[in-house]
Amino acid sequence: MAKLKKTELEISRDNDEMREISVTLDFTPNALASVLYKQGDTVVLACCTKQNSLPRWFPRDADRGWIHSEYSLLPGSTDSRFQRERRGAKGRTYEIERLIARSLRGAIDLEALGPVALTVDCDVLNADGGTRCASITAANIALRLGIRRLIASGDSLPKDLRPTYEDKKSGWEAPKLDSDARDAHERSILANDIAAVSVGLVDGETYLDLDYILDSNADVDMNVVMTSDGRFIEVQSTGEESTYSREELNALVDLAEIGMKQIHEIQAKVLDGIE
Repeated sequence: MAKLKKTELEISRDNDEMREISVTLDFTPNALASVLYKQGDTVVLACCTKQNSLPRWFPRDADRGWIHSEYSLLPGSTDSRFQRERRGAKGRTYEIERLIARSLRGAIDLEALGPVALTVDCDVLNADGGTRCASITAANIALRLGIRRLIASGDSLPKDLRPTYEDKKSGWEAPKLDSDARDAHERSILANDIAAVSVGLVDGETYLDLDYILDSNADVDMNVVMTSDGRFIEVQSTGEESTYSREELNALVDLAEIGMKQIHEIQAKVLDGIE
């Protein structure tokens, strides 16, 4: 697509305005936790599942967990059919999978989680820009809800309450934590939420939460991943046949922080009181 000037773009939002976000929890019943996440016309289904065992490369007596992620664009998610990657993730898909997993592991305490392996699958049902960012935000919601349920079931316990090998052989039963203890353990595992948002420079102006049209016409695009306490996990910034100044870089990061605050508020509200 040839780049258009700002005057030629059909932009229905202010430069610092997010697309509308909606979240449906437990969209699919079989996963430990699932989230149907909509950000504008980008739609992602994120499912968190517990694996039967830790990865093979973990030691047998491991007392820490692991978070893995997979990502895919479904065939009907784009304007022309996206071909299924039947022989494994390739190129862009593999890079996004790694980004999502790194982002989740960047803010989680795997030792506090305990010897549990979780996979978060992010399937894009409809793509209209910002799919990797929407996937990270949705994945965090599914992950937190999954962790909350593992704590409630006794599959994730504080280290001093976990069973020994002898305990397991003698019919050990997981203790039931009260609500305060569950909340404290959840905070020890995932102290802060994780979210991501895209920003960009289009015809010399900064824009928040790029949809496909804005992204396709951006001179610079940036993906920012942050925690809810304001710390960065990853910043991906690229000049698309263009360069940008330090002042423009700062302006993009500042704009991303504005969007991030809104997303983190939505994440907290959606999960408030949910078990």
